[in-house]
Amino acid sequence: MEVKILGAARQVGRSAILVSHNGTRVLLDYGALTTRIPGFPMHVQPREVSGIVLSHAHLDHSGALPIYFLRKKIKLHCTPVTSELSNILIQDFIKISGQYLPFEYVDLLSMNSSTVFHDYGEGFEIGSMRITLYDAGHIPGSSIIAVEAGSRRLIYTGDINSEETNLLKPADSSVGEADVVVTESTYATSDHPERLKVEKEFTEFARSVVERGGVLLVPAFSVGRAQEIAMTLYKNGFRYPIAMDGMALKVNNVLLRYQEYLRDPELLRKTIENLEEVSGWSQRRKIVKRPGVIISPAGMLVGGASIFYNERISMEEKNGIAIVSFQVPGTPGRTLLEKGLTVHNGKTAKVKAELRRFDFSSHSGRSRLISMLKSIKGNPTYITVHGDEEACVSLADQLKTDIGAYAVAATQGQELSI
Repeated sequence: MEVKILGAARQVGRSAILVSHNGTRVLLDYGALTTRIPGFPMHVQPREVSGIVLSHAHLDHSGALPIYFLRKKIKLHCTPVTSELSNILIQDFIKISGQYLPFEYVDLLSMNSSTVFHDYGEGFEIGSMRITLYDAGHIPGSSIIAVEAGSRRLIYTGDINSEETNLLKPADSSVGEADVVVTESTYATSDHPERLKVEKEFTEFARSVVERGGVLLVPAFSVGRAQEIAMTLYKNGFRYPIAMDGMALKVNNVLLRYQEYLRDPELLRKTIENLEEVSGWSQRRKIVKRPGVIISPAGMLVGGASIFYNERISMEEKNGIAIVSFQVPGTPGRTLLEKGLTVHNGKTAKVKAELRRFDFSSHSGRSRLISMLKSIKGNPTYITVHGDEEACVSLADQLKTDIGAYAVAATQGQELSI
């Protein structure tokens, strides 16, 4: 079995792994870096690819997939909810960044017609390989991917979270033995604070902003984070208006149809029933003047209605902004978080609203990640990807020190024979 790292290994974004065995070549993810000008993984000619397996819908794992469906009909394998969610995100990606993309909407349609659905625990074949998906606990439908080829077995974690959330069950730890584990490293250098404490602090902050007559803006990812934030407020007895906008509303409808992928479908249903769904600009102009909470994509303020809300909410001291998602360097959200600066009326301005950050991460923190990796039997080789330089190297070093494993912080283009 040969493994080649096609994505930017020591960076979060454009994930892609190529696994080869006896003439069969399978892509695990093929994502994009969603900066102003998108970035893509190293390319493999479609005629050289036997099949593609998608771990989850986020664009850093799915965003470049349509390029493989320009002509040849390769099969794409994933859970059904991942297919629907990735469609929502890629359609928006095309709308925002279409001029920079090497594919069009028609290629997304071709991808859809070539997609095969699989449930967790259901094995399937691609050439000489057998693939099995396990719940990754990251977003609805997210998967850990197990690849068996000959006598070798590879586990690709994708993005994983081994902690229970309001929306999801924790990652499945019963993934079996492995000879090699390709693992994310996003938070390999830090642990997350205790989840219930974060939920309480966030709810108290929301309540304090509203009770002083302000509006709280929560820029949030459409898939998973927006729903988690709304569920947190509902569960903790927040009884003030909560509005939700943008693609998150489409995602709500998808999740209600795939309740088997959720931890507490009834809590999500009740939460959605108590939301105000925003459907137009007149409604947006009203709710920015009314005390309450607004949950809106995009989570990094790079697009969507959150830009409109941010311009109108950020310049008043009584208002608040809660950052609840990871902010990629160079995005408006990262600038807001680190420097307290935003764009107002076309000019850079200091934010006057109260700005707070809350850790609602859907990735395992350092301790949980290492614990889960150590639990995988078979004395595997570990390949660390999907983290910054420090995180990837730190995780590899920790695995070497703790269990004497062979571990390598991969670089883009690196090939390993396992």
